[in-house]
Amino acid sequence: MNSKVRRGVAAPLLAVAMPLLAHHGTGISYDLQNQWTTKATITEFQYKNPHPWLEFDRVNEKGETEHWTAELITNPTFLLRAGWGKARSVEALEPGTVVELGLATAYAGGFSAVVLEIRNDKGEPILGTGGRPGAGGGAVPSGETRAPGARRE
Repeated sequence: MNSKVRRGVAAPLLAVAMPLLAHHGTGISYDLQNQWTTKATITEFQYKNPHPWLEFDRVNEKGETEHWTAELITNPTFLLRAGWGKARSVEALEPGTVVELGLATAYAGGFSAVVLEIRNDKGEPILGTGGRPGAGGGAVPSGETRAPGARRE
């Protein structure tokens, strides 16, 4: 195969592959080794691609209210397959709903995280987030092993 043909084949493949590789940065962006849980009150939920987005308030150990933003580790396609269409998801996470969230804080710091699990006030899993990546829905993050919002050292 001559070099012009190889370049003609390689360029379209790279154009397709690069965005796919760039998007899969959860392990790079979030500290998945130090997962933690918190009670939270939903302030906003957006069911959108590539990942649903959640805003919530939590009260820290000092009694101060923190406003967080987080993306769900899953996407609408997986939610839909698990029975969590847009209407059901939006209803389950309407503003004012109290939930327990399993989170991994962003390495960049601030009040940003990825949501690994959502449980309702009865402790039942909701929204089909599936827990830790690759865990098949069985893992439940527990314990605040690193201060939320703290920078990685």
